Amino acid sequence: MTPTSVYDPLRSEMIRDPYPTYARMLEETPIHWHAGMEAWVVVRHADCVRVLREHETFARDPRRNGEKIPEFRQNVQMMDPPEQTPLRRLLVSAMRSQDKKRLFDDAVAFLRGTLTGRSPGEPFDWMSDVAAPFALHLSASLLGVPEPDASDYAEISHGIALRMDSGLAPENIPEGDAARKRLNDLGESWFPRPEGDEGLVAQLIRRADDEFLGGHYMRNSAAMMFNASYGTIFAMVGNAALLLAARPELLTELSRPEILPTGVDELVRFDGPAQGTSRVAVEETTIQGTRIGAGDSVVTLLAAANRDPRVFDDPHHINVYRRPNPHLGFGSGPHACFGSEFGKLSISAMINALSDDGVSLRLAAEPTRRVTATVRSLDVLPVCLER
Repeated sequence: MTPTSVYDPLRSEMIRDPYPTYARMLEETPIHWHAGMEAWVVVRHADCVRVLREHETFARDPRRNGEKIPEFRQNVQMMDPPEQTPLRRLLVSAMRSQDKKRLFDDAVAFLRGTLTGRSPGEPFDWMSDVAAPFALHLSASLLGVPEPDASDYAEISHGIALRMDSGLAPENIPEGDAARKRLNDLGESWFPRPEGDEGLVAQLIRRADDEFLGGHYMRNSAAMMFNASYGTIFAMVGNAALLLAARPELLTELSRPEILPTGVDELVRFDGPAQGTSRVAVEETTIQGTRIGAGDSVVTLLAAANRDPRVFDDPHHINVYRRPNPHLGFGSGPHACFGSEFGKLSISAMINALSDDGVSLRLAAEPTRRVTATVRSLDVLPVCLER
């Protein structure tokens, strides 16, 4: 069996549970050429960290490899240092200035309101009834912008998620690009000033100079941040809810305030949304003794690296006390997710809302997953509340 046939990200078995395959790859094929993606695939933690951090050698920005990128796709997550640095610094500063207690209290209250009135034992879909409205509400609150129409935004987010898999399914490109343009149009509506003075967009407007504020990079980046927030929260609280429903003892452990921070990081490590990300080598180099040519694509499988036994003891088990926990659930290097605090805040809020109300989750039927490779997310999660 060839490495490519072993790693088929859209195969039903991989969508259901990729981790046995990742475990084999970590030991048998830590780097291989994937003919379908036309890319090198790396899985070990040290190799993934190197690729993500060495931006001089491994480019996120395809323009460094001579590719033309249309304006609607240009944002801070596409740019590399040093061009990226001033804009990223501005965005990180604005993100860190947000009132985390306000956002956390709002998130807990929203979730408690969503769950109030549900009868114990009554099945409902956690993803459509809780995860989607929660992700939309918290993302709008974080950015300080009006909530978009829920069904319209679900289409946008799903189209962009499909576009991330274009190396495997190029037929998704037109739909994904159309979704990106709709997202950018939404971002345009937030400028020159959002409603109110709270939130990330208002902070950006106050802090940015005219060059940043008037440029498409700023507006596209704000829109990208909204979608990254929505997509991450939606997938993350879905994956975490499934773990809590399957393992009721986890909620009891995580309800202890002193355990919650390490426990949330462990849930992200164990089954986070981010499966992988790609770079392009701008010069010849080697990984694990394998020659990587200039212009070659390199896919880092972050979710595999998060199960690397060279870094994590007993990696296939949840240890809510795990410390240190250098997982790559939010990436690493100049393109690491700068909203990671708020992704973790969403899980903490979910755990607090459940424990405050004295309820737990129980599976009501088999869940189904979305058929996407880059983002691991549930589509339907039937659960009941138990008291």
